[in-house]
Amino acid sequence: MIKRLFDIIFSLIGLILFLPLLLLIALVLKIESKGPVFYLQSRVGKHNTDFKIFKFRTMYVGSDKKGLLTVGDRDPRVTNVGYFLRKYKLDELPQLINVFIGNMSFVGPRPEVRKYVDYYSNSDKEILSVKPGITDYASIEFRDEAELLKTTDNPEKLYVETIMPQKIVLNKKYINDVSIFNDFKIIVKTIEAIVK
Repeated sequence: MIKRLFDIIFSLIGLILFLPLLLLIALVLKIESKGPVFYLQSRVGKHNTDFKIFKFRTMYVGSDKKGLLTVGDRDPRVTNVGYFLRKYKLDELPQLINVFIGNMSFVGPRPEVRKYVDYYSNSDKEILSVKPGITDYASIEFRDEAELLKTTDNPEKLYVETIMPQKIVLNKKYINDVSIFNDFKIIVKTIEAIVK
């Protein structure tokens, strides 16, 4: 209850405070390349149910058909503005909408696409017992995931066999010790990681 109240209040405050920036980003996106301002992607949330996650569109339209993983910070599918937005995590700002409407929280396991959730074991699915979040331990640990994926000839294999299992461990660490105190710690660490 306290966590949900925190989410509602601070997502609303965030949306109001960031409104000028959100509008500016939207304008620049429309000027730079054709397509919608938002990219709505299906993700898996609490209780294994799908929902649409809001992000600023950082790729050219149709790029997701060429693969779900972003490889390297200069993936040719990413627009110039998209590169900047991704670098500073500004493409994630619209997820304040998800937090406000209640299908996400500020802190919680990052929601995966169905394709990768299908790899979860029964014990891994306990991650889906909590609301997904904008940030978590795994988001901090794998902040440069795209660069990591660039180091291999088979990004899909690296993600499924190495990165995803580590993320699952970190997600379980979070759900086994959920508290407002831990949420604040993760938020502070996330801000520090972005600033660095």
